[in-house]
Amino acid sequence: MTPTFQQAVRTALKDAQLQTALDRGTTRSYNARLVAMAETTDAAALRRQARLARERALNRLPELLEELERNVIANGGHVLWARDAHELNQHVIALCKQHGVRRVIKGKSMVTEESELNHALEAEGIEVTESDLGEFIIQLAGERPSHIIAPMLHKTKEATARLLHEKLGMPLTDEPEAMTRFVRGVMRQKYLEADMGISGVNFAIAETGTIVTVENEGNNRLSISAPRVHVAVMGIEKVIATWEDFAVLVQLLARSATGQRLSVYNNLISGPRRPGEPDGPEHFYLIIMDNGRGRIFGTEYTESLACIRCGACLNACPVYQNIGGHAYGWVYPGPIGSIISPLLLGPTRAPALPYASSLCGACQAACPVEIAIPDLLLKLRRDLVQAGDPSLGWRVGMRVWAWMFRSPRLYRWGGKLAAWLTRLLADRAGRVRRLPPPFNGWTESRDFPVFGAPSFRERYAKRLREAQHADGVNGAH
Repeated sequence: MTPTFQQAVRTALKDAQLQTALDRGTTRSYNARLVAMAETTDAAALRRQARLARERALNRLPELLEELERNVIANGGHVLWARDAHELNQHVIALCKQHGVRRVIKGKSMVTEESELNHALEAEGIEVTESDLGEFIIQLAGERPSHIIAPMLHKTKEATARLLHEKLGMPLTDEPEAMTRFVRGVMRQKYLEADMGISGVNFAIAETGTIVTVENEGNNRLSISAPRVHVAVMGIEKVIATWEDFAVLVQLLARSATGQRLSVYNNLISGPRRPGEPDGPEHFYLIIMDNGRGRIFGTEYTESLACIRCGACLNACPVYQNIGGHAYGWVYPGPIGSIISPLLLGPTRAPALPYASSLCGACQAACPVEIAIPDLLLKLRRDLVQAGDPSLGWRVGMRVWAWMFRSPRLYRWGGKLAAWLTRLLADRAGRVRRLPPPFNGWTESRDFPVFGAPSFRERYAKRLREAQHADGVNGAH
C-alpha cells in the first residue's frame, strides 16, 4: 500500500503520457457502456435482477460455498481453502512441487494480484508468464495493473511499442494489430511449454460446480486447456447460486466492462478432462480464498462483496479519470477500490482512500449491481473519525478547534482574526491563492474565499437591533 497517496496523486496529475492514456481509455469505455446498456429492453430492470442475484448469493454464502465444493469434487476436481494470501501461495507452490511444474502460464486474476503469486512462484524458481495481453505487457514493464479490466490503461500505444521493442525486439510500429500479432507469436510457445495453467474465476456456479472465466482474447482458454494441470483461484464472494443468475450477470459484465453485448469467450469449466475427451487438463484444482472477506461478510459493508469486477465505476469516476489506478496504491483502484482496500487491509493501511471521492454518485449510477458506493465511502469516513487520527498535529488541531468553539467570545474574535488575515492574503481579485502552513493543503488545488465582513453574526445582531428599534418606535406611536 502506497503510504503517500497525496504525493502519488500529484505525480499522476503531472504525467502527460498518463493523462493522454486515461483520457483515451476511460472516455472510450464509458461511452461504450452507455451505448450497450441503451440497447437493452429495460436496463434498470436488468440491473435490478443482477442486484438480486448477488444478494441471493451473499445471503446464502456459506451454504453455496459448501455446495460448490461438493459439486467440484463430484466433477473430478479438488478444492483447497486459503485463509489468506500466504496460504493461497503455499497451496499453489505445493501443487507445483507435487506435479513437477517448472513453467506456469497464467490468465488474469485479481486474487493472485492480492497474494503476489507471481513473485512467490518466481522465488521458487518457477517461470510465470501472464497470458492476457495487457497483463503480459505490464509484467514486462515490472508494474502493477492500473485498471480491473484494462490493466495497461495507463499506457499509450506509443509507450507500449517502445517497451515491446526494448524487451522483445519487436520492430517499432504504432499499429495495435501489429503489436498484438507479434505478442501472439511469442505466447504460442509459452502455452505449449507450460506445465500448469492458472486462471481467475469470474463466477462459480454452485448448483453444478462450474467455474466461468470471461475474456476476449482466447488466452484464458489456452491457459486452461493446454497445460496438464489447471488451478483456478477465487475469492469467496465469486460464488453464485444458479445458471439463471449467471445468465443475467454475464450480460451486464460484458456491457459494463467493455461495452459488448457478450464477451468473445465465456469459458465454462466443470472439472478435468474426462475419458475420451481430446482437450483439457488432467488435473483440476479450485482454491477458494478468504483474505479478509469473511470480516466484511455480515457487516454493513457486505454489499461491497457483490462487486463483479467490471470496472465501470472506474471509468465513470472523475477522480480515477485524472489520477489513474496506481495512485490508489494497491490491487483495487477507483471507487470500489477505495472501499475494498481499507476493508481488506484495515482502515489505517489506506486512510486516504475513502476521501478520494467527490461523492458525485457517478460510480453508483454506472454499477451494474447497484452497489451504494457513496454511502459505503461515507461509512468508512465515519469509522476513520471514530478510530481517531493518530497524528499529533490532527489531535492538537481538533482540541484547539473544540476549545475555541466552546467559547462564544473566542469564536467571535477568531472570526475577526480570520477575516483580517484572509483580506491581508487576498489578491486583487479577492481570492486567497496560498494559505500558510498547515492550511496550505487546501490552496494547493483550489482558492480560498475571503471571510465575509461583516460576519453573519454581526449582520444578524445589527438586524436584530434594528428590528427592536423599529418595534420601540412603533410602540411609542
